[in-house]
Amino acid sequence: MRLVLIGVILYIAVTVYAVIDCSTSSSRDLRGISKGAWIPVIILLPVIGAVLWFLFGRPVVLPQSKRSNAPDDDPQFLRNLETWRSQQSREAALRKREEELKAREERHGKDDDGGDTGGSNRPATGH
Repeated sequence: MRLVLIGVILYIAVTVYAVIDCSTSSSRDLRGISKGAWIPVIILLPVIGAVLWFLFGRPVVLPQSKRSNAPDDDPQFLRNLETWRSQQSREAALRKREEELKAREERHGKDDDGGDTGGSNRPATGH
């Protein structure tokens, strides 16, 4: 009697786990039949349905080291790239403004050295 009770509890636990695992899996990643077909198979075929799910239906999860880590798939890389680009753009704009300011100062400096006395434009009188 005790063995039957343990078997029933184990069956229920495995079946519930398999149904939850199937229902939370992405439909496009499933192997074999559709998600709508896997759930009845798991429930209606005692133990065999859950075993079939784990062997043939469950999505294959690759270890992290085997997954493709293309830079354009990494959101953090893209954020860092955008930050770097905007920083480069600000630095280029700042350099351009500094060059313009320096050129303007040089032009004004030449104008001031060109004999402008800084006085009014009235002719000088001989008093």
